[in-house]
Amino acid sequence: TGAGNPGAYMERFKAAGILVIPVVAAPILAKHLERIGADAVIAEGCESGGHIGEMTTMTLIPQTVDAVDIPVIAAGIADHRQMQAVLTLGACGAQIGTALLAAEECPIHENYKEAVLKAQGSDTIVTGRIGGTPVRVLKNQMSREYVKREKAGEDRMELEKFTLGSLRRAVFEGDTKNGSLMAGQGCGQLKEIRPVAEILAEICRGI
Repeated sequence: TGAGNPGAYMERFKAAGILVIPVVAAPILAKHLERIGADAVIAEGCESGGHIGEMTTMTLIPQTVDAVDIPVIAAGIADHRQMQAVLTLGACGAQIGTALLAAEECPIHENYKEAVLKAQGSDTIVTGRIGGTPVRVLKNQMSREYVKREKAGEDRMELEKFTLGSLRRAVFEGDTKNGSLMAGQGCGQLKEIRPVAEILAEICRGI
């Protein structure tokens, strides 16, 4: 589960025999979710794409590992060096997101893939930080305008209207100007479209 606390649904998930692995951005949330039945957690640092918190991977992973007894999976991994680093920090594995946007099998629009390949790590921006719903995306016309409106104090409902359907426009329509191109800072490490098997083999190299 992601983008929030699944506590309200945990009892039903567990009653159905479902393994629950929530995404967390802070150790305190990981501890709470362990108490109510989470089987593992995915610790996602602020460098990652999509909905994020404020802690970096370098601080989040060891603090979360120390806070809970359940497995901790690290997000935001794009190559074998980062994989080795998070294992050293105590994670038991990784969730791969941004790196798989550049996979042959990934069903997003080719324009989205090309935008990710062209981007440097500094070409991402966080929208929604002021309103408490931070999301890391590639910089484009939509994201820059969103941040501009947000800083100007525009109403949260108006901001939601402004971005309504933006993820669909990116994923299915290939609109790289007005779409929400969610991606982490690891985009700067991606150079070509490759098969999933090749991407994962490289990430796991030397482990």
